Parts: sequence; structure tokens; C-alpha cells
Amino acid sequence: MKISDSRLRPTFELESVELALGGGPIVGIDEAGRGPWAGPVVAAAVVLDPANIPLGIADSKVLDADDREALYSRITATATAYSIAIADPERIDRDNILNATLWAMKEAVSKLTPAPRLALVDGNKLPRLDCPARAIVKGDAKCLSIAAASILAKVTRDRIMIEMGREFPAYGFERHKGYGTPEHKHAIQRLGVTPHHRRSFKPVQLALSIT
Repeated sequence: MKISDSRLRPTFELESVELALGGGPIVGIDEAGRGPWAGPVVAAAVVLDPANIPLGIADSKVLDADDREALYSRITATATAYSIAIADPERIDRDNILNATLWAMKEAVSKLTPAPRLALVDGNKLPRLDCPARAIVKGDAKCLSIAAASILAKVTRDRIMIEMGREFPAYGFERHKGYGTPEHKHAIQRLGVTPHHRRSFKPVQLALSIT
């Protein structure tokens, strides 16, 4: 693990307080893939077992790929419940990226059994859930449940993009994961866009000569 400063580690403090006050389950929710030009946005919902939380959980952005993969396995093996939902580029283009993200979050929570008592959501926007929810800015760096969800969402999306790279080997999806890197920009300028590109995003519109 690359994190050495304990102040940067998320904790289970908020979840512990809420469990003591009102019981559970308490679910953490996060997403991966709002910014890329291609691929889906993925949301994950995780209910951690307070008695069996894997060591090393952190915001997925500060972990390397090997650590994320290892933690994915540990989280899915020990969590009380977890669920993943995917909003594809067609939904993103139709509903816009924010609404597609909120839909995926709601979809992930809807598949949990039992239903959560409280949801802790990364960011400042809340999906419409059937339970109370709290938005927490930078929640993936503060709450272990949200950090766990960030790992599941990121690993799932990265796997999708690696497979997409096999389908379209000239674009480098397995490297840039659909983000707007120079490599990606040059690929769409040379080769055009794929069915996995988000046509509502300005760089993709420019590639399609849409103004």
C-alpha cells in the first residue's frame, strides 16, 4: 500500500456512530467513470461487516491497480452485502452524466438485501433512494464504506475498459480507460469514434464534426 499518513485513511467512525444510534444496514455508495469520453459509469454499493473489515481499504484513487484488485477480492468476500450497477454510454447521452450516475447508484442500492437503513454517498448530490441518505464530499477519503464502494466501482470499470481495449486495440482503452489523454484524442482523430464513446461529450462531438 502506498498510503503512509494515517490522517489520509478513511475510518469507520461515522458508520459506528450511526449503527449505535439507529442500527443498520449502512451502505456506502460511490461511482467510477464520470469524466471519461468513452465507456460506462459504474456505481457500487457496499455494506461492510463491522466485525470483518479488510485492512488497507482507501480511496481507490490513491491505490495502485494491484492493491485495488486485491482489495476487491477481500471486500467482496467479507462484505455483508454489495452490488454494482452500470450506466452505459447510451444512457449517459440520453440522461446526461449526472443523472446516469444517480440512476446507477439507485440501481445498485435497489439490488441489496436486506434494504439499507442509511446510505452514505460520495459527493454532493443524492440519488432518490428508498432510505435516508447523506451526501459526503470526498467521502471516499473519509468513510470506509464509501471507500470500499469506490474500489469495487473502479475495478469493475477498469476491467470493462481493458476488455474494450481488446475489442478496439487501436484506441488504447486498456491504458487510458476512456479518459481524455493525448493518445485517446489522437485515436479518435485518426479512427473516429466507437459505439462506446459518449456522443454528448464535447470532444467526441468535435470528432464527429458536431457543433
